[in-house]
Amino acid sequence: MEPNTTAMVGREEERAELAAFVKSATGRALVLRGEAGVGKSTLVGHAAALAGQEGHAVLRAAGAEAESALPYAGLHQLLHPLLADTAGSDDAGRTVLDTVFDGSRGEPPSVMTVGIAVLDLLTHGRAQRPPLLVLDDAQWLDDASVDVCAFVGRRLAGSPVKLLVAVRTDTASRWDTAALPELPVPALPDEDAARLLDHRYPDLGRHVRRAVLAQARGNPLALLELSAELLGRSGGLPAEDPVGPHDVPLSRRLQGLYGARIAALDERVRAELLRGALDSAGTPGGADAVPGTRPVMRDVDAAVAAGLLEVAAATGDFVFRHPLVRSAVVQMATPSQRRTAHLALAHVHRGSLEHRAAHLAAATVDPDEEVAGILEAAAGSATRRGGALTAVTWLTRAAELSESSGDRSRRLADASFVAGHAARPGRAHQLVRSDRAPGSTRAPAAVLAGAYRALYQDGDVRSTRQQVSAAIEGIRDAGPAAGGAEPDEVLDRLVILLLAISQYSGDRAVWEGTHALLASLGGLATERARLYSATWSDVTRYGAEWAAPLRRAAAQLPDLEPWEATRLGVAAYHLDVLDTCRPHLQRVVDHEVETGAAAAGMVMLHLVMLDQTAAGEWAAAEATGRRGLDLAVEHGHHLFAAQSRAYLAQLAALRGRAEQARDLCAEVEAWARPRGLGFLTQIADAAAATAALGCGDHESAYLRATAITRPGTFRPFAHQAPRTLLDLVEAARHTGRAEQARAHALAARDAGLAAVSPRQALITHGALAMTAADEREAAAMFARAASHPDAARFPFELARIRLAHGIRLRHAQDREAARPHLAAAARAFERLGAAGWAERARAALRATGVAPRSSASHPVALTWQERRIADLAASGLTNKEIGRKMHLSPRTVGSHLYRTFPKLGITTRAALRDALTRSEAAPRADCG
Repeated sequence: MEPNTTAMVGREEERAELAAFVKSATGRALVLRGEAGVGKSTLVGHAAALAGQEGHAVLRAAGAEAESALPYAGLHQLLHPLLADTAGSDDAGRTVLDTVFDGSRGEPPSVMTVGIAVLDLLTHGRAQRPPLLVLDDAQWLDDASVDVCAFVGRRLAGSPVKLLVAVRTDTASRWDTAALPELPVPALPDEDAARLLDHRYPDLGRHVRRAVLAQARGNPLALLELSAELLGRSGGLPAEDPVGPHDVPLSRRLQGLYGARIAALDERVRAELLRGALDSAGTPGGADAVPGTRPVMRDVDAAVAAGLLEVAAATGDFVFRHPLVRSAVVQMATPSQRRTAHLALAHVHRGSLEHRAAHLAAATVDPDEEVAGILEAAAGSATRRGGALTAVTWLTRAAELSESSGDRSRRLADASFVAGHAARPGRAHQLVRSDRAPGSTRAPAAVLAGAYRALYQDGDVRSTRQQVSAAIEGIRDAGPAAGGAEPDEVLDRLVILLLAISQYSGDRAVWEGTHALLASLGGLATERARLYSATWSDVTRYGAEWAAPLRRAAAQLPDLEPWEATRLGVAAYHLDVLDTCRPHLQRVVDHEVETGAAAAGMVMLHLVMLDQTAAGEWAAAEATGRRGLDLAVEHGHHLFAAQSRAYLAQLAALRGRAEQARDLCAEVEAWARPRGLGFLTQIADAAAATAALGCGDHESAYLRATAITRPGTFRPFAHQAPRTLLDLVEAARHTGRAEQARAHALAARDAGLAAVSPRQALITHGALAMTAADEREAAAMFARAASHPDAARFPFELARIRLAHGIRLRHAQDREAARPHLAAAARAFERLGAAGWAERARAALRATGVAPRSSASHPVALTWQERRIADLAASGLTNKEIGRKMHLSPRTVGSHLYRTFPKLGITTRAALRDALTRSEAAPRADCG
């Protein structure tokens, strides 16, 4: 097919850009953007014809408003010709595409996973010729398809694939943020507009020509349609404005013109057009893309004669001449006619759950339990495929069509629940409020929605606890009939929310009240709720017995809803077996964040970060934490934002970035303490203690650690109490509180912490070894810690214990035995990037007579104290002034400087500043 350049007037720049795009030696993406009727489709057709000449396989699809809520409908339309060639293939990419296209159960793939599968399909020989993907009317594509196509479009360099997209400027869509190159398609300049008009209507009268040019304002479709309309009137141009007021939007003027032609058709043809418009039949490049999935318009030659339809050259099917024709057909139909058409289309799509549900939702007026059930099932399918917001819409519609008040309440509660987990707490609250009769008491589902919003947006644990507890008591006291047809589901959700509120409060009285309320429920409380109650509250007292049940439950993660997976993940974190959950969470987190349960996705990011931190993957952990923080801020989830900052503070403390840790802790405490969020303030205290230890400020570390729990005890329901065991023990030992340090280690042993989790076993043995008076006991405990089968999973804790072991051996005058432990600790800390700890390990190793080798990653080996003294000396302070600042004698300051000069390669005090500047790139503790 030759490009029809003779029919196109002007557009030289756009055509040149498209020719360069098509003939480019490498893959590219380009978005054409312009108003309705400006000629985007003509340019797209021109590019497609040119691509055919160049040997490209052109794959075309068009967005349809009727399908904009169906996940991956547009992508399926686009790729269908290629999918037929891979039927039966067992490759991973085809499996991914099958999952999103047929709604099969399984882990929902992320946008990245689907995008990679699409790239693989397009670039690995399945297409006989290099593909050009053409998307017209792309503003109507469903969000999931846009996300994948945008992902693909950003990664085409180096491939033979090209992507051409046409979107309207007057309709917001996800293409607005797709970050793809764009080519604006403006109105025609006056000269080109006049040329086009003269070319198509050379006999147009001067008066009419002037009026058309003034009204069309360079829009090609308006130029042609207005001319055709005016010439069709008898008696020539009327005295009044032929097309109405100038301030009427162009699309409405054109729809008005089409409306007259539509009205002139007989009823049967109008009904056929309406069915095609509502189901997106007659979409160029779309009707033929997925054969058999849409009705084909028949016996509509009169509509062709009226200029409303065209015949597609590739298939011979009827297609709408312009999207505005389709809009006009729908707008001119009466509500009854539209419902009749939707009902007929529901029958056509009886084999497709989501298509059928969409049409039934529009066709049904009165309550109909069968239709409501179909919509409910379709909502479940949409949720599994990443359409959480579509699921909310369908569940809401199902509630409206429910025949009983109980089913209505249940479905609205389900819609509210999904909306809350899709990071739409305001929508969730609005849904359940709509179910409340005037003067009635607040329904449990309304309490649930309101509490979600208050907790996650505002961090309110006080009033939410009272409201949720009261709702639970109300259901318990009323018996099984309360709350609708399935009150146990609402009850379970309330119980889980109460446990979350109690966890964030971190308060003993709150947790004791929650445990008592849970016990009063008897058989109404699920086994899973009891698991969460034990592990989220106090693993020291309740955790050990739930380790095995948790591992069994974690094996079912791929079959669970995203919010249930995150709850198990939180329990796994408290029991230090999060590594068993992380692979699943990493596979699905992008999917949930982008298109699914975004709130659950935020929790998944927290969990992934925590396990990355424990495993020593600190750079990845920081990136994950920053992503979680940005997402929480974007959605207004202030509680999750504060939690992300708290975890980032812990990470900064481990890496020796004390100033950053202190700033983050201050931000967390300023927000969390007034709200009574003990869970967050404990993390801030723990991060501050770790940061102080890394800087050698043991007194501050001791004060921070004892703010969490007193030595010799593990404060009930303080989740950081067992986690900071080593911090408190080390801080106590280094501040001369050996008795308190030993008491705390023994308390850990007596509490059975070693049986709670692998990490608790490791640090309990380490604490006992550090505080043992007997050398044989110390050696035995160090050996138990180092030989623990899971010790390598916690590299930071293991390195700390090895450092303590080496220092103890050195103090016992066994330098040779100390060296391998100290060297291993130094290597581990350097590999992790724990600057302060690495400096301490290297200093201890030097004290055994071995100087650690410098490396590119650490060219200057100064201890934290040497670095601090050198900085102060470089600022001009005397040894006496430095001594006062650091509580050292001037002689000790001089000794440190004497050892520092050779390390920096200098011989005078005056050279300190330059030498320190050269060493800035080296990792070190930030203890200023």
